[in-house]
Amino acid sequence: MKKLDAYSTFLILTGADGLIMSLIFTVNMIYQATVVGLEPLQLVLVGTTLELAIIFCEVPTGVVADVYSRRLSVIIGYALIGVGFIVEGAFPFFAPVLIAQILWGVGYTFTSGALEAWLTDEIGEARAGHAFLRASQVAQVATFAGIAASVWIGNLQVNLPILFGGVSLIGVALWLALVMPETAFTPKTQGERDSFAAMWRTLRAGIAMAQKRPALKTILGIGWFHGLFSEGVDRLWTPFLLTFAFPVFDGLTTITWFGIIRGVAALLGIIGNEVARRRVRLDDEASIRRALFGMNVGIVLALFAFAGAPNFALAVIAFWIVSLLRRTHEPLHTTWVNQRLDSNVRATVISLSGQVDALGQIIGGPVVGAIGNGSLRAALFTSATILTPALALFTRAAKQDT
Repeated sequence: MKKLDAYSTFLILTGADGLIMSLIFTVNMIYQATVVGLEPLQLVLVGTTLELAIIFCEVPTGVVADVYSRRLSVIIGYALIGVGFIVEGAFPFFAPVLIAQILWGVGYTFTSGALEAWLTDEIGEARAGHAFLRASQVAQVATFAGIAASVWIGNLQVNLPILFGGVSLIGVALWLALVMPETAFTPKTQGERDSFAAMWRTLRAGIAMAQKRPALKTILGIGWFHGLFSEGVDRLWTPFLLTFAFPVFDGLTTITWFGIIRGVAALLGIIGNEVARRRVRLDDEASIRRALFGMNVGIVLALFAFAGAPNFALAVIAFWIVSLLRRTHEPLHTTWVNQRLDSNVRATVISLSGQVDALGQIIGGPVVGAIGNGSLRAALFTSATILTPALALFTRAAKQDT
């Protein structure tokens, strides 16, 4: 099969990823909360296990991507993620779900950093920022198909979308092996491949890059607070909504309602990313910083509103606002981290960013989950409070040379 150009490959891959992940995640938390029967703390510990796998593997796999092959790293990653979801969907018990998170986490670290660095090297830094935003839009459009499929299949049996998604991700890995190009990356020599010292040299170069950009440390600090707050929200918003009385309409099951909620969130994400693409100067760090500051203020306020919502309708509206801002925040934050990095350490520095986020989730998640065993509402209020200090770091970033 003929290889595609990097930009087309990235857009197709992102679209497939968006479709498959929405197929899985429309029902995943419902499956864990109802079929597996996990309590709030267990739900968060599932996420903590995932993040522990990420934090132990993020930098090593990022360095592997810089030393060996970013293309190979991405292919391995998607295959492992697929196996993880097959394990989770096939065995509805706490221990297999934890094992699945380890497989997923290790697989994710093979793609994290490597995919962004691969694209940036293949098409150039100037085009990469626009590609990240455009790909986010493509993924969100594909999400609608995934949600529709998940609702249809999930109403038959709630674990089936998870199993189908896992098989599909393995198919994506096979497709990448056939069509994904890698023309701008030069692997290390055979002698360097045989030496772990080469990997550590690359890692040290990545840390040195963070020292050269003082604002990068502040950017990583903002990512830290996002990690602290996000795990509780990601794991507990579904059981929180399940505490409300859902509006009763013929044919609208709980799974269908969650499909609608996710579908609207995806549509809002498309709109938000398009506004950001048109209004934010992606080659100007100050413009990106101002946009991200406004989004963080909005996330904090909307999350407080979500936690305090007195009924289903207001809770869903607040959730949509949080989702819109977070979906737009992610590609802009990636672009901010990605600026002014040397090619030879790009994947490693981006992986460091992922590791900081993962460490924040490992620390913040269990605390919020333990609170959630007593009160889901109190847990979500805690998550909103945790993110608030990140706002002060934007002022610090503005004063630092970048």
